Amino acid sequence: MWNYHNPVAVHAGAGSLSRLPELLGRRRALLITFPEAAALGLEDKLSTLLGDRLAGIENAVQPNPDVRWLCDMYQRIWSRHADVDCIVAFGGGSVIDCAKVMLCATPSDNFAPLLAHLRDGMPLDGARAKALIAVPTTAGTGSEVTPWATVWDADAGNKYSLHQPWTWPQAALIDPQLMLSLPREITLASGLDALSHALESIWNINRNPVSSSLAATAARTIIATLPALLRQPRDLPLRDRMAVAALQAGLAFSNTKTALAHSLSYDITLQHGVAHGIACSFSLPHVMRLAFGRDTQVDALLLQIFGAASPARAITRLTEFLDELGVSSDPADYGVADGWDQRLQRALQGPRGRNFIAAPA
Repeated sequence: MWNYHNPVAVHAGAGSLSRLPELLGRRRALLITFPEAAALGLEDKLSTLLGDRLAGIENAVQPNPDVRWLCDMYQRIWSRHADVDCIVAFGGGSVIDCAKVMLCATPSDNFAPLLAHLRDGMPLDGARAKALIAVPTTAGTGSEVTPWATVWDADAGNKYSLHQPWTWPQAALIDPQLMLSLPREITLASGLDALSHALESIWNINRNPVSSSLAATAARTIIATLPALLRQPRDLPLRDRMAVAALQAGLAFSNTKTALAHSLSYDITLQHGVAHGIACSFSLPHVMRLAFGRDTQVDALLLQIFGAASPARAITRLTEFLDELGVSSDPADYGVADGWDQRLQRALQGPRGRNFIAAPA
């Protein structure tokens, strides 16, 4: 027995941003976006689109949302905009994750109870939670169709996953036109993040036929499209294909969660500052080597994705794909010179590592 569930209404295709006023209806919205959005003219574009329904703009989001600055933003939003019904998150994964944190009301409109939930599991009440409309400007995060927000606590050396029934976005607008100006490094990292989501959904104890089908289609598309997109970054059809593939990968791991490669990545990002999309993808050949031989259906799907006759050839093709993009699969190149096997074993015990498919009995 299995089930697949995703409540996010997806609207996709070039120009789909124009549907935002319709989705918002009569509600007023707070826009959360990235600092460069103003200089790119995107804040003005959204202001024109929303008119008097735009209650305010928060654009101080930084990469990898950390409780140190989330606290100040939370206090600001809930003191000034407690009556706003909806948040529009316009940006990459960090923006959407940040917005999910801001949805959560606490009895005092103070950040301390939310921090206590992240650190110690104290309960939250969603009675006054705001709605979320997610507009990703990168193709990779998947956060626009999942309930999870990754929150960092650099001072404590921890990473948390916020997940509540009300942190699912109400809707997601996937407009590839918004991605045309992305720089190479973000295109690369976000695309590899999406590939990791896809593969991690396949070698996963929580997979189901729908998630596996979405993940396999996404992985094949990313492998075929990402190298060409990096050569032609302003090609709209290529951007559209990557956006759809990243969406499919997000829809897949919205049901499975991620697994071992992501479990490995968090310490590498926290300790060595490696961009998340690179930190969770350079290890994919190592993880795939562990995945083979644990489940015949998973083996067959991985061989099909890489057009390979053997596990060894599939691993080689994945390694060559990363090499072609300039991404090393050597842990030493990311600050992990020693103890890789021990790190793997620790990652297998983490919350995401435990989603990795079990060894055959």
